[in-house]
This record gives sequence, structure tokens and C-alpha cells, in this order.
Amino acid sequence: MVQMTVRDEAMIEWLSVVRMVDMEGIRYALGGFSGEGEPVSLRRAQQWVARLKGTGLVDSARPTFRDGSIVWATHAATGKAAPHLFRQTTRHEVAVASISARYICHGWTWQRDREPASKLDHMTDGVAVRGDEIELVEVELTPKVLGRYVQIFNNHTSRLEREGVGRVVYFCDAATERAVRRIADQRVHHTGRHKVLTLAAFDVRGKWIGDDSRMWLDGSPVDPTATSVPAELDGLNEGMSR
Repeated sequence: MVQMTVRDEAMIEWLSVVRMVDMEGIRYALGGFSGEGEPVSLRRAQQWVARLKGTGLVDSARPTFRDGSIVWATHAATGKAAPHLFRQTTRHEVAVASISARYICHGWTWQRDREPASKLDHMTDGVAVRGDEIELVEVELTPKVLGRYVQIFNNHTSRLEREGVGRVVYFCDAATERAVRRIADQRVHHTGRHKVLTLAAFDVRGKWIGDDSRMWLDGSPVDPTATSVPAELDGLNEGMSR
């Protein structure tokens, strides 16, 4: 019989929130919940997954569209059905879990955002909390239409001003990051602009390619690797300035 540790229990609880994660995310989360403050080796992560699979509390699979395995907590562990690995949202959900794991590794806790109170409200992809610090996290791998961005950034601004939120952090692919950054420049007052950080952290497949250290910067730096904004988004931003 495998003995569950406090770290095992914390990992299962975290997996019940993020639902599915790749092995890189497992490495970071294990490093955070163990108090090491840095990701464990891939071998240790694989050993943890194998041990918990032996208990029936986690499972994993390697879809053909992924470079590596995806891990999730089983129904026996969470009471939730296994995630559908072939949904269109899978890339996004795994990316959110990857960001969540990095926050966990730096000593933050992670939780789902509150449900929207109205049609004008917005639910972010996650909320990171450390002491009295609160950060709203968005993973943006597909650009939205102008009207939706206006609504979302109005909501971000309100929460920064009224709900004690310290920052809103966007993690994007390179082209989407440039578009989101330009929208933030136009929709967020300059006095609070430093509280909205945009990072080119993923490739177009949702694989992490970013620099972890940039997650903790204050401001919105330009990513020198960012590609040009797609024509449809460039037109979107021009329309905003009219």
C-alpha cells in the first residue's frame, strides 16, 4: 500500500482545480509543494506520476498531438470524470496549468476565479494569491474580437481599482501578445498601466517557450522575439483608436 504524503495530497487537490497538466507542469508543482522553490527533475516527476498511478489516484496519456504526456487526477481522487483530451480547449487548459504550476513553485496558491456576476463581468483563467498579493491570470492563445476586449479590460481596470488586485498578467503566443499589449496601452490608464503585464510565453501550439524570470517583472516589456501583429488584429487596434 502506497503511503500518501502531504505533498501528494496537495498535488491531488491542485489537479482537481487545473484538471490536466503536462509533465513540465508536474515538475514545477512538485517543486513548489515540496518547498524547494524550483522544479524537480523530469525523472522525479515521472516517478511521482508512476507511484500515484499505482494508487489509482492519477492517470496519464500521450495524445498524438502532444510532445509528451498529459496527467490528471482520476475520479477516485476527485469525484470528477476524466478530462476529454481531444477537446479544442485542451491546449488552453494545459497552458493554464503550466502557468499555475510556476506560481505554485514560487510560493503562491492558485484558485479558480469567481463566477461572473453579470454579462459585463469577466472570469479570468485563474487567480494567484500570496499573502495580500493577488494576481489575475489570463492565457491568451487565440485573439478575441474588439468588443470583447473592451469589456474585459474595463473589468480588469475595475478590479485593479476596487478589489485589491495587484496585477493582471497575460501569457500569450508572440503575435497575440503584441495585439493584447497594444489593446492594454489603449484601454488602461497610464497611471495603472504597469499593473497589466503581457508576456510572449507560448508557441502557437501552446508549448512554454518563455523566460520564467519575466513573470515577476513590474511593467509591460516589449518581447524582442514577437512577430508582427496579424493584419486582422492590426485593423482591430486601429479601429480602437478612432
